[in-house]
Amino acid sequence: MDGGPIVAATRGPAIGAGDNRGMTQDELKALVGQAAIAYVQPGSIVGVGTGSTVNHFIEALAKMPVRVAGAVSSSVQSTERLKKHGIPVLEANDVTSLGVYVDGADEIDGGGHMIKGGGAALTREKIVADLAEKFVCIADESKKVDVLGRFPLPVEVIQMAVAQVMRRFEVMGGQPVVRPGVLTDNGHPIVDVRGLSITDPVALECEINQWPGVVCVGIFARHRADVCLLGTSSGVQTLAYDKA
Repeated sequence: MDGGPIVAATRGPAIGAGDNRGMTQDELKALVGQAAIAYVQPGSIVGVGTGSTVNHFIEALAKMPVRVAGAVSSSVQSTERLKKHGIPVLEANDVTSLGVYVDGADEIDGGGHMIKGGGAALTREKIVADLAEKFVCIADESKKVDVLGRFPLPVEVIQMAVAQVMRRFEVMGGQPVVRPGVLTDNGHPIVDVRGLSITDPVALECEINQWPGVVCVGIFARHRADVCLLGTSSGVQTLAYDKA
């Protein structure tokens, strides 16, 4: 799942097509959470992300006639929800690969690049994504953008480096703030950066990752989506990103 050039993004037919204009955002999230089950093999081990859309996916996992053998979870929150439904949770270190990783996004562009980390689980999400052969993003249509950056970019940072990392973002025109009252599951603060227009997600991800003290940046370009299931007023649109 590298950051190579994109050949094309193809749009499949809408699943559950019809007049969904009266559906709430949460109902659209439930639609895509259910649709993602089509990518899960019964009896397999699945990668599970974090967030409100993923919560619907976990509910759908629990209702599969033939259940998965287990899951690798990207957060304490998702682990608790999986265990509540009796789905075994495995440690990432005990798994060599996953067939699929299903997670949401705060933003996704036309190439499948994403901003993630609104739920402060970006580092563990990227670790689980790295284990997976396929990344299936589930989101409602409000998350689809032409250029990443409208959503503040989350960056997990070691406490000692927070001030210097914020100065680096200010130099490039960003407006960084420490997310108040939040520490990640790894025990680190999050810096949220507004005011960025991320026209080259791969290059910016690589640059920020090299800054001393950065644990993980919430640009998912090298680990971009293979497929996005997008909840829209006309049903679930399937966007497939061909990679060269």
